[in-house]
Amino acid sequence: MKAFILDRYGRASKLRAGELPEPEVRANDVLVEVHAAGVNVLDSKLRHGDFKLILPYRLPFVLGHDLAGVVLRVGADVKRFQPGDEVYARVADHRIGTFAELIAVQERDLAVKPKNLTMEEAASVPLVGLTAWQALVERGQLKPGQKVFIQAGSGGVGTFAIQLAKELGASVATTTSASNIPLVQSLGADVVVDYKVDDFETKLRGYDLVLHSQDSATLDKSLRVLRAGGRLVSLSGPPDAAFASQIGAPWFVKLLVPLLSAGVRRKAKRLDVGYSFLFMQASGDELAQITALLETRAVRAVVDKIFPFQSTNDALAYVETGRAKGKVVIKVR
Repeated sequence: MKAFILDRYGRASKLRAGELPEPEVRANDVLVEVHAAGVNVLDSKLRHGDFKLILPYRLPFVLGHDLAGVVLRVGADVKRFQPGDEVYARVADHRIGTFAELIAVQERDLAVKPKNLTMEEAASVPLVGLTAWQALVERGQLKPGQKVFIQAGSGGVGTFAIQLAKELGASVATTTSASNIPLVQSLGADVVVDYKVDDFETKLRGYDLVLHSQDSATLDKSLRVLRAGGRLVSLSGPPDAAFASQIGAPWFVKLLVPLLSAGVRRKAKRLDVGYSFLFMQASGDELAQITALLETRAVRAVVDKIFPFQSTNDALAYVETGRAKGKVVIKVR
C-alpha cells in the first residue's frame, strides 16, 4: 500500500511517499480502506518530535489520526462492523497511520460514518469533535445557561466546540481575527473578540468554563476571566499528573510532568478555579453520539481545504501556517 512515512523527527523533515505491507489485522481489528484523512496540529507536533518522550513511536512510522473509509475485512472477534460499512474514526495513540491507503483500527475506536457527510467531511470531524466533547461534556460538565470561552474559534477545534456548546445551551465567547468574525458568528458565537485589536481579559468576566488552546500568557489571563469555582480545560498544556497516568508514562516522566504544571495549578488555586490538561482519547462510542448531532445538523463539519494524497506534505505545511478556517483534509481515494 502507498503511505507517507516519517523517517526522522525535525521541523524541516518531510514525509516520504513509499510502499508498505498491508497492515496486520488482529482479532479486535477492522481493516479500513482509507478514503480521506484529516490533518491536525498534533500531526505536525509529532513530526517535529515534540511528543517523543511521552509518545515514543519507533521510526519510521506513518502519521495521521483521523480517517473516513470503507471496511475491507474484520478480525475474528469483531461484532459491530462488516465489509462494506462506511466508517470514521480518530485512531488510538500508538495505532496511528491514516496517511496511508489502508489501516487496521481497533473496533472500539470506530463509528459508522454520518450518512449526510462526504468522506472528506467525515474525516475532518473525529479528533476535533472528540476533543470538544471530552473538554465540554466530560471535563467541563457544561450546563444550559452557563458561559464558556472558547479560544481560537475559527480553528478546527474551535469551529466544532462553538457549535457543541450552543447545542448544550451555553453562551459562547471566542477570539478570532476580523476576517473570521462572520464564520464564528454563523456557528453560534455570542461574543466575539478580535484578538488583534482587543485584549479578551478586558472584555470577558465571570465565565464558568474556558477551553484553552493558546500560549502560557493567554493561559494566565484565561484563569482570571473565570468565576470562582469555574474551570479551565487546556489543550496546549502544561500537562498534569493525571495525563502522565493516562498515557502510562514511565516512572521518570510521571515525576517530571506534575512539575511542568505546578505554577499554573498554584495560580488556579489562588483564584479558586480548577485547572486540567486534556489529551483526548479515541472513542467509537462518543463518536457515535457526535454522529447523531451531525445527522440532525445540530453541528456541521467545517472544512477549509482538501488536498490530494500526493500533496500530503503541502497539507501539513498549510496546517502549520495557523490560518486554516476549520479543518484540512487529504483525499486519499
